Amino acid sequence: MSTVLKAAVTGGTVQQRRANDMAALLNNPKIKQQMALALPRHVTADRLARVALTELRRNPSLMKCDQMSLLGAIMTCAQLGLEPGGPLGHAYLVPFDNRRAGRVEVQFVLGYRGMIDLARRSGQIQSIEARAVYEGDQFDVKFGLDSDLSHVPDFENPNRTQPDKLRFVYAVAKLKDGGVQFEVMSRREIEAARAQSRAATSGPWQTHYEAMALKTVIRRLFKYLPISIELATAVEQDERAELGLPQDNPLTEEPVIELEPVAEHQDDAAVTGEGVTR
Repeated sequence: MSTVLKAAVTGGTVQQRRANDMAALLNNPKIKQQMALALPRHVTADRLARVALTELRRNPSLMKCDQMSLLGAIMTCAQLGLEPGGPLGHAYLVPFDNRRAGRVEVQFVLGYRGMIDLARRSGQIQSIEARAVYEGDQFDVKFGLDSDLSHVPDFENPNRTQPDKLRFVYAVAKLKDGGVQFEVMSRREIEAARAQSRAATSGPWQTHYEAMALKTVIRRLFKYLPISIELATAVEQDERAELGLPQDNPLTEEPVIELEPVAEHQDDAAVTGEGVTR
């Protein structure tokens, strides 16, 4: 599959290379064909291409990244049936400075909602949820032979809008065989996990603290659940991104073609083609 994608980018010969812009690249019929082969039935190649183009428009820095890494990240989304960016928050395309390779690459970052969606698709998990506990909530947890967890949130509590008032996060999974598994993390444990991130003082840890904390506890819960190979692979890729390590992407092994970024003054229709239907 990677050979076909590389041929689509290079056009097979120097004369045939279409070094126009990312929009032309993602609308290449050969690339869409490969997306269609990887995508589940509920997502079409046209939709994924449009959503990806919307992300490029929203974050122009992605246009300056290595093209093969962009395709690799989008193909990872395709294989997992997840849409990058958007209101679903399943996954994100994030620029990553690969100093060892001397280039800026696009990394696939899994959102906590994407984790939950993949877990539900495994066929062995009936339901899974994650919650944040704020100062003022009633929260009790007991471990042992009769483990138990109880959380009564105070929705009128103004602390719920203050990230610094978050005290615990937890995730609960109900298995189809009747079993229940849960994981709890304290604020101190969350901060310890955050300290290991290459973006501990910037990015989503600053702007979406609760979401990152929930993602962290869900990822820890997965260690005790019967998860699918695709979910395990997605979590591994996400952990590499969190630690600032290059992701396994065979499409970044070959030289790339320099593409001109889409002009920032172009209107939305010029970049996305026909807009995104949410």
